[in-house]
Amino acid sequence: MCRHDPACPATVVARHDDQGWSLMSDGSIVFDDTGELLPNGRIVPPHRPLPVSVNA
Repeated sequence: MCRHDPACPATVVARHDDQGWSLMSDGSIVFDDTGELLPNGRIVPPHRPLPVSVNA
């Protein structure tokens, strides 16, 4: 984890594309569905954009 102040931007430390997640240098885990698990245990739910409906 970065100890600089201000903290450096997080970079990918390990990728597991087959399982759908990446470990970041700040200790967080980022999932392919845009959800996150932060080092303090907080969960960030997926925040994918909603699909755009096209009216025919």
